[in-house]
Amino acid sequence: MKFATFTASGDTFFGAITDQGAIALNDDFPNHTSLFEVIAAGAFDQLSTAAEGKPVTHTDFAYEMVMPDARRILCVGVNFPDRNAEYKDGSTQPQYMSLFPRFASGFTGHNRPLIRPPENHTLDYEGEVAIVIGKAGRRIAQADAYDHIAALTLCNEGTIRDWVRHAKFNVTQGKNWDKSGAIGPWLVPFADAAQLDEARIQTHVNGELRQDDTLNRMMFPIRREIEYISTFMTLQPGDVIITGTPTGAGARFDPPKYLIPGDVVEVSASGIGTLRNTVEDEQP
Repeated sequence: MKFATFTASGDTFFGAITDQGAIALNDDFPNHTSLFEVIAAGAFDQLSTAAEGKPVTHTDFAYEMVMPDARRILCVGVNFPDRNAEYKDGSTQPQYMSLFPRFASGFTGHNRPLIRPPENHTLDYEGEVAIVIGKAGRRIAQADAYDHIAALTLCNEGTIRDWVRHAKFNVTQGKNWDKSGAIGPWLVPFADAAQLDEARIQTHVNGELRQDDTLNRMMFPIRREIEYISTFMTLQPGDVIITGTPTGAGARFDPPKYLIPGDVVEVSASGIGTLRNTVEDEQP
């Protein structure tokens, strides 16, 4: 079963997504106002039970960023061997992973536009799998890492490329433009290691395959990401880790293929689904 945040007739709901439509579950969780709160309370497993046998409540709805109130979103950068080579700096695989924060305001939902700002037109795409932590932990061993994952989702980690070069030691300002990326369409419960170990991530732009790789080729596998991050911070339910993008982002073409209004970007992963977004210029 899949779970999403969606709006209908001006109201926001969370619930299950079926082939027939959405099943709002807000009334079943009166003490929680969002998917994030359900996960933070350790009640994510109860969503499937609550949705079982219920009729569809909405057939006309719009997806929101899957957890618009997520408090902590960490991204792993340059995590595929070919991505490291793209930088053409002669470096070998690094000993430690690159990390940077993103904030929920920088993301929109499935079937909504990514926003290109007037200040800079180097909007780029990065297709990734994201994991949502379901059980708190500090100094988590790799062997136990998957036990701490509640769900999987997809991310287009949209980036304003020129702005990641504004300073020497960070990329934060290029990674957090309002609604420059997307997370969704939904959360898929994590129940089997094969959901990650055998997953393939692909990104299409206007139907053209731009990114295509398997998660088992990551320089820092997801088990290692959880181990490393939980060394310096206690991972909490509801934390999101965006795990890394393959080679093929627009900036690496010659000339670069940045996103322009009218483009359609689709990020897909086996067992999760497809996150689709258009591109629009920011309106004054």
